[in-house]
Amino acid sequence: MSLKGIFPIDKWEYNSHAILDCLSGEEYKLLMKGARKERYQKREIIFREGAKPIGIFLINSGKIKKYKIDNIGKEHIFYVANAGELIGYHALLANEPYPDSAAALEDCELMFIPVENFLSVFNKSAELPKQLLKTLSHEFSVYINNLAVFAQRPVRERIAIVFIILREKFKDKSDAGQPVVVSISRDDIANMSGTTRENVTRMITEFKNEGILETKGRKIIIRDIKKLVEISNYS
Repeated sequence: MSLKGIFPIDKWEYNSHAILDCLSGEEYKLLMKGARKERYQKREIIFREGAKPIGIFLINSGKIKKYKIDNIGKEHIFYVANAGELIGYHALLANEPYPDSAAALEDCELMFIPVENFLSVFNKSAELPKQLLKTLSHEFSVYINNLAVFAQRPVRERIAIVFIILREKFKDKSDAGQPVVVSISRDDIANMSGTTRENVTRMITEFKNEGILETKGRKIIIRDIKKLVEISNYS
């Protein structure tokens, strides 16, 4: 089932896949010249906050969590990137250290694109700077939306929104017409929704009792997306 018309999922998506779509065939070849495939296992760190960027990453397969660590060591996941998206370009454009960290939520394959390639295409392309500006502006809107929603809403609504977002991220692994299966730890769900693992476990039990979710081990099957949208109280 599509979320179109019932939930504004675009307010939660960075749409960084559009960045490379603006390149000509020649520009894309130049960008990918010297790029290399890198594989990361589940939970493996791709880059850490504070490190110097030496390139950007294009996700070929898998899912990446972007997160910050607060002063007491708690992780806050503010975005999950999917296949086709770029990560790591914010720091490179600002010529600053990475402002966040990235790690694999599952086994992933990425293309590492050296900084020299990216800047060469950036300086030659008429469209890439404009597309980056558009993408970064949209990401700022997503960030503000995320901040406002998760700072003010009750835990039940926040966790419902997280499940809606995760359903969209994992739907590519489900057959058409079948319930979406989400494979993510309870800790990661807690870190996305700004609550505790205990609250996540309690909400999952409530959602199961209401027929919204089903669980098989750590896998969560989303049975009733319309009910989650209702609970999210998001318009």
